[in-house]
Amino acid sequence: MTRTPVNVTVTGAAGQIGYALLFRIASGQLLGADVPVRLRLLEITPALKAAEGTAMELDDCAFPLLQGIDITDDPNVAFDGTNVALLVGARPRTKGMERGDLLEANGGIFKPQGKAINDNAADDIKVLVVGNPANTNALIAQAAAPDV
Repeated sequence: MTRTPVNVTVTGAAGQIGYALLFRIASGQLLGADVPVRLRLLEITPALKAAEGTAMELDDCAFPLLQGIDITDDPNVAFDGTNVALLVGARPRTKGMERGDLLEANGGIFKPQGKAINDNAADDIKVLVVGNPANTNALIAQAAAPDV
């Protein structure tokens, strides 16, 4: 395989949605059966061990398209040269939480990620926001990434 791998960053990679996505990406179901990928797993510090476990499972699968896995809690590292970003990780609304509290919490997640994408990602970056409230989180990330 001589093609340069596509760098795919998944936030919230150790969560249920991120976990389900990673195996599909590594198998070629997202980008195609002939497109090699390098996965970048972005997680919060307390979930890094879980992300390492997921990476071991991916390695065990021996996906021929998977060229490597990087795990980090630093958005600047995670989005460095990234071609595809799947922003899955978000703070869920908990009992007693007001909408404003949720927006503030997610603003603290998506603003730095948007800035890191703006400052570090590849020029051809494609971004998909999954974390709810997805439209609001997408707007927050977009506002922090004016060059994308």
